[in-house]
Amino acid sequence: MVTYNPKTWLNLIFHAYSKQVVKTLQPALLSIGVFTAVLCLANDYFELDEKDFPSSTVVHSLLGIVLGLFLVFRTNSAYDRWWEGRRLWGGLVNSTRNFALKLNAILPADSADRKWFAQMISNFTIATKEQLRNGVQLSELEIEDEALKEKMAKAGHKPNFISSLMYQKVEALSRANVITGFHLVNLDKEMKDFIDLMGGCERIKKTPIPYSYTMYIKKFLFIYIITLPFGFLETFGYYTIPTVILVSFILLSVELIAEEIEDPFGRDVNDLPTDDISATIKANVREILL
Repeated sequence: MVTYNPKTWLNLIFHAYSKQVVKTLQPALLSIGVFTAVLCLANDYFELDEKDFPSSTVVHSLLGIVLGLFLVFRTNSAYDRWWEGRRLWGGLVNSTRNFALKLNAILPADSADRKWFAQMISNFTIATKEQLRNGVQLSELEIEDEALKEKMAKAGHKPNFISSLMYQKVEALSRANVITGFHLVNLDKEMKDFIDLMGGCERIKKTPIPYSYTMYIKKFLFIYIITLPFGFLETFGYYTIPTVILVSFILLSVELIAEEIEDPFGRDVNDLPTDDISATIKANVREILL
């Protein structure tokens, strides 16, 4: 995730991210530029005039309104998914802190379980982060017990497995009379929150924007851009080339940003800083419990 100062206009205008967007869109922009240049050359070669080839921007103005509505829906839907993901991870920060604070008040100061819980809470957030990407790597988790590490490797859904371990540990402490029934009920809220918050993230990850919307937005963008030179040709001449490229860059950039943030758990520039949030949770939990 990019950190920035919204008050520094020049830095935002000339930020390196703009170069990355241009680089990503370069093949499409070059293609539309070449296509527009060919139309301009053909117009000169065949010496077409307004009577032979009437051009007008009226149709594109009307289509632009419809296309704008589609892009607004696309951007809003993508941002809603991004913001909901941030809210879920904010909830995970709060729940892990509350869980650690309650354990800190319950467990004896010399209890070895304090370190175990500190490790498992951190492992859960890291496993959740990686589960939303390409799978969990055991090397990222802090597991001292080799037998437990082998069981973890066989688990298909590692965040669920870690959550199950915490439930079992709390239940064992209850049976050993280390924690009371009141404590057990009190701790259950945060452990339930872990699963609920992870499930919310998985819902965002596994439920993309409906295919028909994505397909038609891209189709409308293509039709609009490919026909745009015909509306400007007689009026702008060869200035049609940079004009069409600029309009294409603006429209395609909006779609590109929406594509990037609709799945906010990856490693793209605008994705959520889940690595940093996981590191913060780990530091907070260790500070509380150790």
